[in-house]
Amino acid sequence: MNRYNETLYNAWGQSFAVDKVLFEEHTEHQHLIIFKNALYGRVMALDGVIQTTEADEFVYHESLTHVPILAHGNAKKVLIIGGGDGGILREVCRHTSVESITMVEIDNAVVEMSKEYLPNHSQGAFDDPRLNLVINDGARFVAETTDKFDVIISDSTDPIGPGEVLFTQDFYGSCKNCLNPGGVLVTQNGVPFMQADELVNTYRRQSSHFKDHTFYMAAIPTYVGGAMAFSWATDNEALRQVSLDELRDRFQTAHFESKYYTPELHLGAFALPAYLVKQLKDALG
Repeated sequence: MNRYNETLYNAWGQSFAVDKVLFEEHTEHQHLIIFKNALYGRVMALDGVIQTTEADEFVYHESLTHVPILAHGNAKKVLIIGGGDGGILREVCRHTSVESITMVEIDNAVVEMSKEYLPNHSQGAFDDPRLNLVINDGARFVAETTDKFDVIISDSTDPIGPGEVLFTQDFYGSCKNCLNPGGVLVTQNGVPFMQADELVNTYRRQSSHFKDHTFYMAAIPTYVGGAMAFSWATDNEALRQVSLDELRDRFQTAHFESKYYTPELHLGAFALPAYLVKQLKDALG
């Protein structure tokens, strides 16, 4: 049986049994492979790094979507950067109060192959009439657009290859300029136990743009090495002060079923372990 060995970490990693390769191609931007695994179902990897699996994608996508949208409470315009597999888009579409969704993906091959080989991720969301799909570089888009958004979700690869530009101070500044007053930016930010520099760099870079910047976490089996961090950046400090009762009301009003998200998890996700609190404190001196 063939195996797919992830190359994200130098000192340690994980290996997937490949039951069947469904698709493999060197696209214009990266090496893309989608294969079947008995435990995780269909798996997508880019440039040697596992991106998503059918079995546990819901933890990642629900965390990165429902926390900012329900914290905001009145998000009408949402921008997704990356997210070509359609999982974030699927979760945003569950919010019927959202009026428009712009999704900017650099690699159209990821979108097309995900529609064909990972249809459970998007579940038809690419056909939602609220969607404006833009094939473009996400950093270039936020630097040039005049549109404003209530929530920006950056579902990028790790800060290597095409995803590197989405972790820069300029990118965060451009996102700040794209937010409506009271808006919030969230991004995937890696596994801090294994990628501490990534967390610290994001914290430093966002500090010059946002009044309230921190992280929240979720444990996702595919992203090995401990709990995964998501960055949170906004000038509206009230968004992290929403009460449990209010979050419950908003979730009930949204009227959809989740597999992972709960209002209780929402609040608890912002409680960081002591070693990360220290790293963030030391980052700003």
